[in-house]
Amino acid sequence: MKAFLLAAGFGKRLLPLTKTTPKPLIEVDGVPLIVRHILRLKEVGVTEFIINTHWLAEELHQALGDGSSLGVRIQWSDEDHILETGGGIKRALPLLGDDPFILVSSDTWTDFDFNLLIDGFSSQKALARLVLVENPEHNFCGDFAMDNVKGCIRMPSTKEKTYTYSGIALLDPIWVDSWQYGSSAYPLREPLIRAIENDQISGVLHSGIWSDVGSPERLQKIRELFDSSSI
Repeated sequence: MKAFLLAAGFGKRLLPLTKTTPKPLIEVDGVPLIVRHILRLKEVGVTEFIINTHWLAEELHQALGDGSSLGVRIQWSDEDHILETGGGIKRALPLLGDDPFILVSSDTWTDFDFNLLIDGFSSQKALARLVLVENPEHNFCGDFAMDNVKGCIRMPSTKEKTYTYSGIALLDPIWVDSWQYGSSAYPLREPLIRAIENDQISGVLHSGIWSDVGSPERLQKIRELFDSSSI
């Protein structure tokens, strides 16, 4: 199984830190966010990675190279202009192969067990499986609801409990290949919503630690949490 790590963004909310350091290379306890994802995925047997880049791409190339220093293989999907999440995935599809692949937003920190994402996916006949988390303060209204009977994700109705998409998913490349949009740059949400409305996306809930390291305050919070525990 391969993994696609999203690493092309500007990280504007973390300026001036991200003026010279791409957000995925920001460190928590001395380890860059993206490196921690690679090592944790390696623990569940993932050794082939595709990483998309744009902002400060050379910094990422220099830090990770071909992945040999981490005991993995890295291929790069460099974007001349930002393709957003959906466009970036579609562009990298020739590198991702024919089997379901793991998608990770590399500017997150989590203790999620990736085995829970992989186990049983093939039997669900879903186009993708998303990892959902409790809503953080910056996304209080959430993104999606869970149908616990069908095991699928759905768009929430009024006053229904919602969850936040964590940026971690398992995707079927056949589904990705079917995406057709007029522009090469588009968010994952566009094809995702259509599939959710057809009950084609499953979900798994993660009740542990997760943080979108998208602001100085959230970065400091996860660093403090790490310093005060054994995670």
